[in-house]
Formats: sequence, C-alpha cells, structure tokens
Amino acid sequence: MAPAYSTYVCIFVSILLMFMLESSHANAAAVTSAAIRVTVDQSGNGDYEKIQDAINAVPSNNKELVFIMVKPGIYKEKIIVPTDKPFITISGSKANGTIITWNDSGEIFESPTFTVLASDFVGRYLTIQNTFGPGAKAVALRVSGDRAAFFGCRISSFQDTLLDDTGRHYYKSCYIEGAVDFIFGNAASLFEMCILHTLSEGDAAVTAQRRQSPSEDTGFTFLGCKITGGGMTGETHPSKARCSTENKNVMDLEPMHGKGLNGLEN
Repeated sequence: MAPAYSTYVCIFVSILLMFMLESSHANAAAVTSAAIRVTVDQSGNGDYEKIQDAINAVPSNNKELVFIMVKPGIYKEKIIVPTDKPFITISGSKANGTIITWNDSGEIFESPTFTVLASDFVGRYLTIQNTFGPGAKAVALRVSGDRAAFFGCRISSFQDTLLDDTGRHYYKSCYIEGAVDFIFGNAASLFEMCILHTLSEGDAAVTAQRRQSPSEDTGFTFLGCKITGGGMTGETHPSKARCSTENKNVMDLEPMHGKGLNGLEN
C-alpha cells in the first residue's frame, strides 16, 4: 500500500474501532441492551408515532446511549438530530421497510429530509429519500456531526443526495442514488461495500469532495464499492479535493465513463 494512502486511511481507524460493535446483529443486540430503548410506531403501538418526537424527547446534552427502534412504515417527516443530542441510534429492521421521506428543495442546508448535527450518531436499515426530483438541489441526508455511521441504509434523491458535510463518517453496505455529484461535502469518510447508483444519462460526476487545502485531513475513501448506471465517477472541485480507493480493483465501475475519482490517490 502506498505511504500516502496509508497515512490517509489512518483517519478512519478510530471510526472502524468505534463502530465495530454495530457491524453485526449479535453485537448490536449487546449495545441495545445497555441503551435506553425507545420504539416509534406510526400505528400507535410504540412510545411515539413520529421519529422527530422521539428525538425531541432525548434530553439536551445527552450522555446516555439511546436506541430508537422505528417500526416498518412510511414516515413523512423532515428529521433533525440537533447538536446537543449525541449518542443516538435510529434503526429500522429493513431499509425497504422503514422509509423516511420528504420532498423539499432549495439550499443544501435547508432541503435535507434527514439532518444529523449531533456527534456519535448511528443510522441502521433505513431508507432516507427526497422525492422532489430534477430541477433543483434536493438533499436526502446531511451529516455534519463527528463520528457518525450508517449501516445498510438506502439514501435516495436526484440532485445532491448526500451532503457529507463535516466530521468523520463511515458508510457500510449502503445504497446511494442520485444524478449529479450526489455525494459531496468536506467530511473525512469511508464508504465500504456500498452501491453508488447514478441516474444521469450523460457525463455527470458521482462525487464532489470539497477539500479546500492540502493540509485538511478530509476526503472520501471507497473500499469494495460498486458504481452502477452511467456518468463519470468524480468531479475535481475545488482542485485540492481528495477521493481515493485502496487499489485499482477495489472500486468496481459498471460502466465507467471518465478517468476515475477526483484526486485519485492509489
């Protein structure tokens, strides 16, 4: 492995260690047994009928693990996990069963269906979608807290799907769909075994990493991911942007138009 890449991957070591417990059903069960457990069920058979109500009930400056289990259903909500509510996990049982949906557009910080401002957040087995469609920026998920992770989630919009804004993040076995530079931001993030599906019929970028300076320890790393659909794989904007793969065989491009991810560091 190249020295430059080794240095860069060190950014993610702490993330992998922190979220190792969440990577299997058995260990996740151990985590939930020690957490405050809350159930959201829109049929009225849980503690809350809305996801946002469950989040709002978490005390400010929370120091306890809170596990919010969301029963299957279509939840038409615009969700915000505020800065002062860390240590929250929101989990469905299957991504195609627990669907969080909204249809807003406009500014990238205002349009997201789901916004995570808090640190130490975990999302599991959720569909997060913005159904606005083409014609305007319409973010599905914004992640601005530190040490956030998503497992088995489906994240879908048309333009600017995932605002991977700031902080250290980990995405495992997620499906992310959009048309134009739909994974963007200035976070330090690892994407592992994810499917990136582009809806663009022409040459449009999948990623737009926004690092402003070589001194910033930010960038997107993809391990064992697969790109489906058309379009290019990366946009270099600005010129210091960083996006990397472990080696030439890690990213399976199907098909691939263009010459790779922005700022590729193999």
